Amino acid sequence: MELGAGAVEDVELKAFWKGRRVLVTGHTGFKGTWLTLWLERLGAEVCGIALDPDQAPSLYALAGPWVGRRHHRADICDAQQLARRVEAFAPEIVFHLAAQPLVRRSYRLPAETYAANVTGTINLLDAALAAGSVKTVLVVTTDKVYAETGTGVPYREGDTLGGKDPYSNSKACVELLCRSYRASFMDGAGIGLATARSGNVIGGGDWSEDRLVPDMVRAFCAGEAVSLRYPDATRPWQHVLEPLSGYLTFAQALHERGGTHPDTLNFGPDPNNVATVSQLAEELARIWDAGHGWRRAEGAHPPEAAQLTLDSTLAATTIGWRPRLDLRRTVDWTCAWYKAWRAGADMRAFTLGQISEYEGLLA
Repeated sequence: MELGAGAVEDVELKAFWKGRRVLVTGHTGFKGTWLTLWLERLGAEVCGIALDPDQAPSLYALAGPWVGRRHHRADICDAQQLARRVEAFAPEIVFHLAAQPLVRRSYRLPAETYAANVTGTINLLDAALAAGSVKTVLVVTTDKVYAETGTGVPYREGDTLGGKDPYSNSKACVELLCRSYRASFMDGAGIGLATARSGNVIGGGDWSEDRLVPDMVRAFCAGEAVSLRYPDATRPWQHVLEPLSGYLTFAQALHERGGTHPDTLNFGPDPNNVATVSQLAEELARIWDAGHGWRRAEGAHPPEAAQLTLDSTLAATTIGWRPRLDLRRTVDWTCAWYKAWRAGADMRAFTLGQISEYEGLLA
């Protein structure tokens, strides 16, 4: 349902989030760390539940110290432990980001992927229901939940769900799961439950395996050319702060307006930010001033979607969200972060500085 364009984002974020009790699952991950920093900057009382980062360096470690914070090491697949943590903190709002987020890893470990993404979400929703304090839950999925049509037409929220690889399919399962829980349990309990889908997110502090920017940064630092598996594939590239601003705005709308909200929203970049993998690689190399470029990876690789684009019209018309960064600025901010890291800068301060600069674009 429409809430009225600009109804939420015109209100200063800090006015809503200050003092809110917010739970973030997956707070040690790339996107989760950025979100946790932003929420704390806005004055929210944040609790994080996640496993330790599975790579080093990690943004979570670089963004410390987290002294005095309620950050818990816990596996969302452990239903009892998760329920205890949620009940003890008694959050009002939950952002569920914890997941196994990598396509290629899902081919190697499909059971782990479905357990983390599907069973972990069931456990989180059950814990939210049992806690008695939760009023809003936003579950983050992906742009890859849509069935592949091959047309190149931007996906809209009502398009058919699918996903051929285990990661994409598990996230489509999460969408159906949330649809069922909303109708069966959440609406009756007065809990606003929705899902958020975003495009290919880049930005400083991502060290995940088999992702373009981390792979390129590692190659640049080693003085090597990066290997690209699918250089001609198109993706909706966006800076990490773009979808996060959407999540914050969407969660606020869910919390303030109860049932008068969409069940799911796309948060994609400006259409001009859709580029091929090789085009983004060349822009990264140009701004980094790296002469090594890229090369086409040899051998066979697990299949991935050739085209992915999102239609974010519904987010614009219902909660007033829109992207602020074009592709050039997105890459500039990303390269600036990694260059600051290489120079030994205080990355907590640098990351907060980029959040502050982005907030200025929301005015």
